[in-house]
Amino acid sequence: MKVKVAISGYGTIGKRVADAIKLQPDMELVGIAKTKPDYFAFLAYKSNIDVFAVDGSEKNFEDANFPYKGSLSELLSKADIVIDTSPGGMGKNNKTLYEKQGLKMIFQGGEDADIAEVSFVAQVNYNSALGKNVVRVVSCNTTGLARIIYPLHENFKIKEAKVILIRRAADPKETKKGPINCIKPDFRIPSHHAFDLKTIIPDIDIVSIAYVVPTTLMHVHTLMVKLSRNVTQDDIISILKENPRTLVVSKSMGFSDTAQLIEFARDLGRKRNDLYEVAVWEESIFVDGAWVYLIYAVHQEAIVVPENIDAVRSMFELKSQEESMKITDNSLGIGNIFFK
Repeated sequence: MKVKVAISGYGTIGKRVADAIKLQPDMELVGIAKTKPDYFAFLAYKSNIDVFAVDGSEKNFEDANFPYKGSLSELLSKADIVIDTSPGGMGKNNKTLYEKQGLKMIFQGGEDADIAEVSFVAQVNYNSALGKNVVRVVSCNTTGLARIIYPLHENFKIKEAKVILIRRAADPKETKKGPINCIKPDFRIPSHHAFDLKTIIPDIDIVSIAYVVPTTLMHVHTLMVKLSRNVTQDDIISILKENPRTLVVSKSMGFSDTAQLIEFARDLGRKRNDLYEVAVWEESIFVDGAWVYLIYAVHQEAIVVPENIDAVRSMFELKSQEESMKITDNSLGIGNIFFK
């Protein structure tokens, strides 16, 4: 039997998760819910996805003569689990409706951690979500950070970590966000990313500093960690290459900036230019005794998509961590790259 999945919200993350669900052999997408019949709703309809109206917004669809299937409540009645991909902060209000339907639910990193029983990154704490009813997939920045921090911590024990996050100002489609002509520091030190990482790796000692800059393509992080023993650059590269969701790229291959990484995803034939993997620049990996420094890029639109899929399997105890990640990766073409 397939798990029946409803998606509430169909924007940057929702549309990507919906497409990924359709590729899974053990899941069925029963529909998506929106508040208005915009071009996103039209594209879902053209993709043979049933579109439902968020409760109270039915008139928007009726006035537009849009062939919607019913209300969000009706959609939820068809589902085993709902993945909430609505704008950050709205999940708290939506949760009451989901609870009334008796559904399992997944929220995104824009919600506070206390909305869920467990925060989630598949590589880090898949087993913590086994059988849970409410899970939160952490943010794009935290997911990227976790994928690098976790294997280093597991293999070499991190004594302390510092990270500088250069964050994109907006996603490519967003026109109401900024900045467009400045660098905007987050004056809270640590930034919220350090606290978010601790929700999945509680024993990590980390300080994070964040900036927002005028770009839409990707985030870039500079990570500095002190390990419990001296290592070599080869030690670090070897560990990072073991994870299919991390790419070790190099300037010599033509990867000198985030634009080239996105172009690479486009040329791979990835839908929407999605790079699900964290991309670490090999030239940036500098080792000084027990200190390791490196730079990597995070595609904020795509990185949490495989995490949402694995969260579903964990919550329904369908597969082990290794099995689930392998199925998800194969379906999305992760790890199928010539220089891996």
